[in-house]
Amino acid sequence: MMNREAKANFSLQFISHTNGNTTYLGGIRMALEGGCRWIQLRMKGAADSEVEPIAVESQKMCREAGATFVIDDRVEMVKRLGADGVHLGKNDMPISEARRILGDTFIIGGTANTIADVEDHWKSGADYVGCGPFRFTTTKEKLSPVLGIGGYENIVAEMNRRDIGMPVVAIGGITTDDITAIMATGVSGIAVSGTILRADDPVEKAQEIMRLLAIHERQMP
Repeated sequence: MMNREAKANFSLQFISHTNGNTTYLGGIRMALEGGCRWIQLRMKGAADSEVEPIAVESQKMCREAGATFVIDDRVEMVKRLGADGVHLGKNDMPISEARRILGDTFIIGGTANTIADVEDHWKSGADYVGCGPFRFTTTKEKLSPVLGIGGYENIVAEMNRRDIGMPVVAIGGITTDDITAIMATGVSGIAVSGTILRADDPVEKAQEIMRLLAIHERQMP
């Protein structure tokens, strides 16, 4: 369940990735230095024995920064380490089962591409949805259909019509040039990975994104 601090951290989520320039921990460290306060450790295909030491160190960095720390997929690890929560993809454990295991004190997020996905996650006990992809992205395999601005507008409008009061984070190939238009659709935040990691100065890029989100926040009625 998202507490007040987690809700405050929600607007920018960094999804860990690795490339030729940085490690998982290096990317997380730079995102935190740039002001991001929501980190998701995502290491698809890696064994738990490889993920856990990185998770322990990531959680330590997040605690020191006052950031929310979520692990992708690994429900039992989340419970064992006392992370803030878990994010579950479409092929991961069902949200209802994760909620049974974790109880009400952990955050559970789910991946969504349609209003049907969103409503299903809402009924299953999710705290938020990661909705996308906004556009094609190379950091995720087997992409669902691209949503674009119109897709988010339609999903948010339908959520309002169905009285689904759950935060939505937009994800998938988002750049700084997209942020203003995406946030204007009514989503609650954005998630990025490559936009920060591929930047010449990742810390500065994270700071730029945080500034854009702060401008949007100030302009909201």
